[in-house]
Amino acid sequence: MLIDLHTHSDASDGTDTPAELVEAAARAGVDVLAITDHDTTGGWEAAAAALPSGLTLIRGSEFSTQVMGEGWAHSVHLLGYLFDPTDTAIVDEQARLKAERRRRGLAIVDRMAQDGLPITGEQVLAIAGDAPVGRPHIGRALVASGVVASVDEAFATHLSGRAKYYVQKVDTDLFRAVGMIRAAGGASIIAHPRGRGEQRVLTPELIGALAAAGLTGLEVDHPDHTPAQRAELREIAAEHALLTTGSSDYHGHNKKLRIAQETTDPEVLAALIAVTGGVTLPLGPVPLGPVS
Repeated sequence: MLIDLHTHSDASDGTDTPAELVEAAARAGVDVLAITDHDTTGGWEAAAAALPSGLTLIRGSEFSTQVMGEGWAHSVHLLGYLFDPTDTAIVDEQARLKAERRRRGLAIVDRMAQDGLPITGEQVLAIAGDAPVGRPHIGRALVASGVVASVDEAFATHLSGRAKYYVQKVDTDLFRAVGMIRAAGGASIIAHPRGRGEQRVLTPELIGALAAAGLTGLEVDHPDHTPAQRAELREIAAEHALLTTGSSDYHGHNKKLRIAQETTDPEVLAALIAVTGGVTLPLGPVPLGPVS
């Protein structure tokens, strides 16, 4: 059984529509797919409406969160699954984050324009559409303007966290986000905890504290993780009775990743579903109990 619990559509910063995303998953032989767009549930309805026969959809979102440390807010991404999308705290926070993403994105574009790069805020907003503005949208604008050859190149240069154009956004406190998802009947998994900048702040001690606060698990099998990092994360997860998932983090053409490049064990999916409140259920023929 192929289970991919971390993918993006153009409801955030992917390039596939939600309908194209579920169709691509079905063509790839995926049995269970999670749609986890950044700070939005905007793709849920369209993905559900286009769900191919035989494919199960897990509805989720990737929450932008932060942890304070050494005077600096460190970014951590948190995957929330099967939570109530009408929960007031989540609705209000996702609306705030969408506005914050727009502010931050336009500030980055303004710095680039002042430096002579051929890019405008209107161009980026048109690419983003109704989705929360993300750096990949700016990357696509840079590609269209001929500044870089690919979105990957844009992130390695102009959109890097070390670049002079970088602007930090104010994300949700990580512990608060874990509590929000739990209160809304969902499960929470830290995305790529040893990829990008997360490894600087997600110590075993902090992960233990998050587990005590209601964290469900860690995304262990991810394209950004080395074998040694995966082994370390499995040890931490075992110590704190956390689930360990695997996912592709597919973004369509924005990143060179394949759907189901990394996958989750069926037993883990069953355990993840079991800890949720049942307000938002999987759509499709997923087994809800342990798989033999």
